Amino acid sequence: MIRPSKLILWSASQLYGLAVAVRNLLYDLGIFRSHSFTVPVICVGNVTAGGTGKTPHVIYLAEKLSSLAHVAVLSRGYLRKSRGFRQVNPDSTVAAVGDEPLLMSQYLPEAGVYVDRNRVNGIKEILGINPRAGVVILDDGFQHRAVNAGMNILLTDWNRLMTRDTLLPLGRLREPLRAVKRADIIIVTKAPRKISRPGMDQVRKELTAAGAGEQVFFTTLVYGRLRHLFSNSVREITRGTSILLVTGIANPAPIAEYLGSVAGKVSHIPFPDHHAFTEANLARITGAFDSIEGNDKLIVTTSKDAVRLKEIANIAVHVREALYLLPVSVQFVDNENDFLNKLYSYAGKDHQDR
Repeated sequence: MIRPSKLILWSASQLYGLAVAVRNLLYDLGIFRSHSFTVPVICVGNVTAGGTGKTPHVIYLAEKLSSLAHVAVLSRGYLRKSRGFRQVNPDSTVAAVGDEPLLMSQYLPEAGVYVDRNRVNGIKEILGINPRAGVVILDDGFQHRAVNAGMNILLTDWNRLMTRDTLLPLGRLREPLRAVKRADIIIVTKAPRKISRPGMDQVRKELTAAGAGEQVFFTTLVYGRLRHLFSNSVREITRGTSILLVTGIANPAPIAEYLGSVAGKVSHIPFPDHHAFTEANLARITGAFDSIEGNDKLIVTTSKDAVRLKEIANIAVHVREALYLLPVSVQFVDNENDFLNKLYSYAGKDHQDR
């Protein structure tokens, strides 16, 4: 017997899917206008709500393309308290620009990072103030069809493939799975580092059956050395290190798993994605840290959480001294050169001309 609560969610997901399908049809028919630009526009997005690793992939793309042209990254600035178009600087605040754009600005000194909920207006503003912009990367813009991106890169989490999900609010799909046909490239993110060839082939087959093309790539997460939030000093993790992991991201499982494989004891305080840390949260973190026995103990957080934690003024001295972030980047499992050739070709340069 189907539970009433699940039946309600299923009904809501059907209505949601119908509304999204009608909207997409109106764009497909040209009734809703999609704007094209002379500058190359690369969209990085997903059809699943949160947790696919868009930010490190945007950073990867911007770093690779910066050798060819001046890169502009445009994000909506999720949960920021400001409105309209804004340029993001490394010393901007989370309230003004959002946590992910601020993080990207700090990691991408050679690129321009901007926020605007209206992506069409945002690109126009970028080209107005920065005529040198040679390529625009849209962060989380796959559903923003008012912009006709020349290259759509769609991400899906290896541990939660979009083909195995259902529509919101029953599942996490933002739109029906047939939207995969709009993607030029699909990247399966957070894949195991020692993924087998048959495993990749099976996932490719599953995505192809859903309507994806042949351009399917796989990336894995690579963690760097711990970096202190305030001094930028680095240190190693040993088996004697006890760690309190503090996260406010959609899917903290990979970082928790990694730390569990390299550290001694790991405890975890998870908060919701994009969480704004409060005094009560800080007291909870401090209490949990103080309860850990031994001297070799640290508080570890993500780069995205770090930009929010750094803005808290009244962190106890011993907690400040123990706060480290764990940098993460993406690495292609294979065929990176094939991916880069497609990327550079679209951006107007051949791979060999780097």
